[in-house]
Amino acid sequence: MEISKNIGLVLSGGGFKGVAHIGAIRAIEEAGIKPTHISGTSAGAIVGALYAGGYSTQTIKDFFYSTTIFKLNKFTRKKPGVLDSEKFAEDLATFFPENTFEALQKQLYITATNLVEGTRKIFSSGSLINPIIASAAFPGIFSPVMINNELYADGGILDNFPVSPLIKNCDLIIGIDVSPIKKPKITDFKHSYNVIQRAYYLRTMPNSESLFNHCNIIVQPTVLANYGIFSSTKLDEVFDIGYQEAKKQLEIYKKQERS
Repeated sequence: MEISKNIGLVLSGGGFKGVAHIGAIRAIEEAGIKPTHISGTSAGAIVGALYAGGYSTQTIKDFFYSTTIFKLNKFTRKKPGVLDSEKFAEDLATFFPENTFEALQKQLYITATNLVEGTRKIFSSGSLINPIIASAAFPGIFSPVMINNELYADGGILDNFPVSPLIKNCDLIIGIDVSPIKKPKITDFKHSYNVIQRAYYLRTMPNSESLFNHCNIIVQPTVLANYGIFSSTKLDEVFDIGYQEAKKQLEIYKKQERS
């Protein structure tokens, strides 16, 4: 496979299904492809930042396995959310001691949503950790994050597949979407987070798929529709699903390039 000079990697949101991003990145690396530009939102922002920081897929995988979201000391009392997003800064500080985009090894773009203005914001310079946390602040679960006197939350609200920063900068773009949806049954709505998850999918999915044509390669494991955003019980399976689907799509692209 001919490797382009500037290679972009788009990483969608998807909660714990973001572990599939890590598996896909491992397959991409095994194919000899080294992304130079990364654009991520929500879980994709976390994976993308760690990858841009030079961390191995094993280290990123370990981060997702060891980070306990629902710790008692992270619940919030006076903020609009169940969990205090800013308390996750300590989980990231070890990995990003310089706390700047400029210290990363790859160009990174992080998408978040300005809640007051109702607009998308792309962060690519300056302080790093707060934009990561803001991008992953799932509405109703994690509290919004204040950055430069503006209130930000999950980037997936307005753009769950942030390909736009890469279009003019990259010769080859690989898109990884870990948020496919399927039609649920009425009995699937047993908990409040089931409703939140469904509403999130209905808002983000149509907009995401309309952007796929900007990518040379799309990795979208449809089986991930059977896994929950907040489920951390089958992370090994999710990782392997991402890995196998990326290998499949890379092989298809390779054959197309030969023909």
